[in-house]
Amino acid sequence: MKQYFYERECQNPELREQSLLERLPSFITYAKQECQHYGQILQHIDADKITSRELLAQLPITRKSDLMKLQAKNSPLGGLNANKANIGRIFQSPGPIYDPENTSDDWWRLGQAFYAAGFRAGDIVQNCLSYHLTPGGFILDSGARACGCVVIPAGPGQTEQQLDIIEHLKPQGYSGTPSFLKILLDKAKAENRDISSVTKALVTGEALPKGLRAEFDAAGINTLQAYASADVGLIGFESKSDDGFIIAEDLLVEIVRPGTLEPVADGEIGEVVVTSFNVDYPLIRFATGDLSAVKSSESACGRTNMCIKGWLGRADQTTKIKGMFVHAEQIEQVRQAYPHIAKMRLSVTQVNYNDQMNLQCELDSSGYSEADIAGAIENISSSLKKTTKLNGAVELVAVGTLADDGKVIDDLRPIG
Repeated sequence: MKQYFYERECQNPELREQSLLERLPSFITYAKQECQHYGQILQHIDADKITSRELLAQLPITRKSDLMKLQAKNSPLGGLNANKANIGRIFQSPGPIYDPENTSDDWWRLGQAFYAAGFRAGDIVQNCLSYHLTPGGFILDSGARACGCVVIPAGPGQTEQQLDIIEHLKPQGYSGTPSFLKILLDKAKAENRDISSVTKALVTGEALPKGLRAEFDAAGINTLQAYASADVGLIGFESKSDDGFIIAEDLLVEIVRPGTLEPVADGEIGEVVVTSFNVDYPLIRFATGDLSAVKSSESACGRTNMCIKGWLGRADQTTKIKGMFVHAEQIEQVRQAYPHIAKMRLSVTQVNYNDQMNLQCELDSSGYSEADIAGAIENISSSLKKTTKLNGAVELVAVGTLADDGKVIDDLRPIG
């Protein structure tokens, strides 16, 4: 008999849909009363009438890309938090965007994803997402503990120490970005270190290319993905390789034509928009900026919720690099500090499945010495790291080199 983290993961999908839609009117009323943001944008909405997806689709969208402006006007959370919210932590994600957490067990709902990836009570999990300022480490930590796992709060980096821990404590599982798991595998192979205890992994924060998944399989590590964000928590998760992402329970997910309120037909690519019934941080038609599409078939694992095809790109120029969001506004912030730079473009590529940033800056270099140029590159590199929390190469190019197409971030990484 199959087991699931929640019994309702295999409930009749029509009953699930009916249950979620029945919750909408009271939840919208609650959000209007408790959250300044929704009290304003839903002021003229009769919540009692919102009882279908068609009527939900008429409500305004709140975009992740708007959070910086909303929070700047109404600190710290832009009025999206409930007045009676039980918030124990506030995190800072790049942007900056501030995200709340209620520290109750599995508030982010990642337990479903860990369970589907084969994690069980008693497993030791080496969690390699950062616990510093950003919420990623805590998001995965809470999900693993919800499954009864013991968590090693390792964070990223310090590969020698990470390998020591694996050899000493012999964890069964890894959680973190796929690129860092690749770094650990490569270093273990080069130094003849034994990490064979790790047989399962839940990865997030980056796309998982098929070639990299095959490398993990060859190393004996069954690797599945979770699709989560700092605002929503878990949105979807894999239960089988390359079988799409099953939507997490207690969410209403729409796929919407970017820039509009209008849902697209099943199978058509659009932006992922989430309504999350979270009483601390209500999200109603929250546009993530991620592109995906609905899969027509249910998962073969027996879970009956809607499936989406996984991450298919971004609806805006925001991109995720090494698990951290980088926004066009941040690159413009760097540019504004250097009045002689006419234009900047950040190109994002991948080398051996590791993300690389290269910032091209248009500068009329006539009249500048080699020392001046070297100093400018060093200063811009420092500003880029300070603003994005990530290292990147800086290249000065002649004025007119960059295309005049309005693109500030050019993501050149392959999808899938």
